Amino acid sequence: MVNRFFTLILIGLLSGMSLASESSVLAFRAQKSISKGKFAKGYGQLERALLASRKEADLGAEGRILISMAKVRIMSLDLNFADSLLTVVRQEAMDDNTRLMFNINKISSANAREKFAEGEKICRSIDEASVKKCDESLKASFYSGCAIAYAGNKHEDDAKQALKLTAKNSDDEEGFYAYTAANVSRLLGNSDAAEFYKTAEEKAIKSNYSYMTATILWERSLIKGTPQKEKDDLRLRCKNAFELMGLPNNAKRCEK
Repeated sequence: MVNRFFTLILIGLLSGMSLASESSVLAFRAQKSISKGKFAKGYGQLERALLASRKEADLGAEGRILISMAKVRIMSLDLNFADSLLTVVRQEAMDDNTRLMFNINKISSANAREKFAEGEKICRSIDEASVKKCDESLKASFYSGCAIAYAGNKHEDDAKQALKLTAKNSDDEEGFYAYTAANVSRLLGNSDAAEFYKTAEEKAIKSNYSYMTATILWERSLIKGTPQKEKDDLRLRCKNAFELMGLPNNAKRCEK
């Protein structure tokens, strides 16, 4: 079964695409590969899906695939490449879901760089009425990114409101809300961050989502007051996991 965490990342990819098309078949296979931690294989399938969408002359499908490729690049911390992929997306071919996917990626890229003010600016620029028209899982991902941007920018009330909307729009079977709450608490310097991370980590392990588990190890090491011995252990485990997933940028970050 495709992991719910990853569904939140690539939700909407097949929306509006012909399920019988070559591009949709390849995109679906890519989603399954990446959810299992097979990033190189999955990204290659997305590249082939992109070529297929261009052969099909389907700008909507092309845009969704480019956005999904950008998300994978953000996950692998290849942020400049991710931004370059987003610049190719044709704005006129976007429906509401695709437009929100596009902005979620822009917010994620800003948050990954810790440029939280940029992420917040995007969040505040988006019309709430257009968000309400979108799929619930996409809304959860959007509000999650905004909660993290607000928290990183020390706007606590806005972060908590976005966190409530994340909870409202997500099924927390695999800990998406707990992971967002952990990020918000850590960035605000609150004492409950470790407990939220514990919940998110347990659910990520249960759902066999290694990428999220390794990411949580890294972020746990950033909690203020973490003993150095524990911090070193968390980062070593993080480094080893990402190396085995074939994500060198992530592994290198764990060494810092």
